[in-house]
Amino acid sequence: MTRTAEPTRAARSWYRLPRAVHPAAWWLWALGMAVAAGRTTNPVLLAMVLAVVAFVVVNRRGDAPWAFAFRLYAYLGLVIVVMRVLFRILLGGPQGEHVLVVLPEIPLPDVAAGIQLLGPFTLEELLGGFYDGLRLATMLICVGAANALANPKRMLKSLPAALYEVGAAVVVALSVAPQLAESVLRVRRARRLRGGGQRGMRALRGIVIPVLSDAMDRSLALAAAMDVRGYGRSGDAPPALRRATGALVVVGLLGVCVGVYGLMDGTTRTLGAPLLLAGLALAGTGFLLGGRTVAKSSYRPDRWRVVDVAVAACGVTAAAVLYLTSSVDAANLYPSLSPLRWPQLAALPACGVLIGLLPAWIAPPPPSTAEVPR
Repeated sequence: MTRTAEPTRAARSWYRLPRAVHPAAWWLWALGMAVAAGRTTNPVLLAMVLAVVAFVVVNRRGDAPWAFAFRLYAYLGLVIVVMRVLFRILLGGPQGEHVLVVLPEIPLPDVAAGIQLLGPFTLEELLGGFYDGLRLATMLICVGAANALANPKRMLKSLPAALYEVGAAVVVALSVAPQLAESVLRVRRARRLRGGGQRGMRALRGIVIPVLSDAMDRSLALAAAMDVRGYGRSGDAPPALRRATGALVVVGLLGVCVGVYGLMDGTTRTLGAPLLLAGLALAGTGFLLGGRTVAKSSYRPDRWRVVDVAVAACGVTAAAVLYLTSSVDAANLYPSLSPLRWPQLAALPACGVLIGLLPAWIAPPPPSTAEVPR
């Protein structure tokens, strides 16, 4: 009797072959989760967003250098929460009834009327600072998840021709944290090989200087590589066309900013939509004119597949659910501090956040950058 289990298993698992997801899909997913976190101050929902983002990163990040930067963003988020609470202690006010501690108040001149240094610190102020800091930290960690999952080089290759040089600067800026994480790991490995047993603050001096030196070397090498490849050249486009393209893009983006503000503000929604559409039209015209003056070719361009669209749709859906919930019933998204109440968890926003967990299973496993010995 012949065995047919192995071919059947291989035929069923063809879609689980390692493949890199489109970087724009990861960014759309992460930005969607960040928008969902920005629509609430409920610590339960924010904790769910953090758990969802961390679970997806742990299960779908590769072994590239930028994949190890997520921990740095988590530490930075913790610093943001602590700093937000400390600012509430320093610049708080007599808000709330549950006084935790009475600090000596520092008198200020009449010019700074309305600002109070120290004084009574209440539980409502502590929770308010914690909620605001946790929301900002969660949004930052979502951006860190995009940095850990998306390949910045592939992201640069996918940008349109008009945004290529600007995109190069953005990619370089977003790659700073992953490169620093890689440098720290490499320096720590070298210290262990040399028998360095110092830890904590004692080892900081021996790590910071090599990391800064390595960052400087990388910057010089990157600048030389970009100069050789002709970045910053003006090309054959006439100066009038370049000025017109820049003016269209700048005015269009200003119109988009004002239009988005008008839509988010309840009193100027009738003015926001026309400005947003006009800004998008002007910016799109500027991008089209700028793309014609840039000669850019790409080898094997990345194409969107069904899995990539599904990953991006999970983040967009989570953001849409939280946005609709905040427009219809925002009581559970913003816990009451006066009077003080426990945060409540509603089913609809919780389901919206859990939709962002699907890429941990629907996305294929990332390919390994190192060869596996056989």
